[in-house]
Amino acid sequence: MRTVYVVGTVPLADTEAVMRALGASVGPALRWVPDGETGERLAWLPWLDRIFATHPSFEQTEETYRRTPGETSKTATQKRYRLKAGIAAQALDFHNLPHAQFAIDSYRVFSRLKAEGALPKACKLQVDFAGIVSVMRRFVVAEQQAAIGPRYEQGLAREIQRMLEVIPTAELAIQWDVASAVFQHLEENTPTIYGKDREAMLESFSDWHARLGDLVPAGVDLLYHLCYGDQGHRHSVEPATTAILVAFSNRLTAKIHRSIELIHLPVPRNRFDDAYYEPLKELKLQPGTKLALGLVHLTDGIEGTRRRMGVADQFAKDYAIGTECGFGRREPATIAPLLQVHARSEEHTSELQSH
Repeated sequence: MRTVYVVGTVPLADTEAVMRALGASVGPALRWVPDGETGERLAWLPWLDRIFATHPSFEQTEETYRRTPGETSKTATQKRYRLKAGIAAQALDFHNLPHAQFAIDSYRVFSRLKAEGALPKACKLQVDFAGIVSVMRRFVVAEQQAAIGPRYEQGLAREIQRMLEVIPTAELAIQWDVASAVFQHLEENTPTIYGKDREAMLESFSDWHARLGDLVPAGVDLLYHLCYGDQGHRHSVEPATTAILVAFSNRLTAKIHRSIELIHLPVPRNRFDDAYYEPLKELKLQPGTKLALGLVHLTDGIEGTRRRMGVADQFAKDYAIGTECGFGRREPATIAPLLQVHARSEEHTSELQSH
């Protein structure tokens, strides 16, 4: 059975509703089960504002985060934060991160549902972390992002250890979201604090994300979700092909010191051409790494998904199937039909095997 990969957010009532829906619709195909990041967490990044707003070392500024250069002040409402005068980045401690408690609470639901048989026995709880580059870009003034990022990383490392005080290693998966704050820069090839050009940024971004992966203890599954954004179901910038995704994945794989269980790549809904998928032939993953492709789009349903799969099959084998991004920005009423498309994707494999 083809693995179904669910990126993260699912806009249902709570963790139990999400897990029951996933178990009932695609349960046997699940290796990792997210908690849906329900409630305030559905928006992916905005809920993290409270980390900075309540931290005694930060103060809010008038500098506004803009997702794209053309975004106007009317739509860009997120005010960035800076360290208060006299506080050095090296002394900063993110003591108020909430990730571990969310994961522990979700694990209790997850464990109960597994015992009931509502989830597969072999699946793991999937806990997602928004990429540090994305968090810094949204919440921290530009000149302090490079210095504060490593301190935030230390806080997340501590949260993973807190999770493992309650959650057994064999029951946990950690996913790092590598989103448009990385791939927009790589695609546009414009200078940033992370490098003067694409080559330099590929090096620095892959270095950082390999280090983040190495924070995850052995026995815990490690997942990477690569993304070009999903604001209004639109990318920050359109990927020309999978070439940059493949280049990043190859460097990440070469640099990390532990196993990677999954790497997920997005697939725009209008890409039925060989050119988009052809760089997948150059993908050099570890033998145990599962490739996931974001081939599922609700707008053209099972027909469009099968058509994209038919092209992808020429360049990749035995891949997991999923959407490009999380479900959080969707209407709850669309979740059941979207999961049905995932479930019916298995029919594509069966049809190929019958010929």
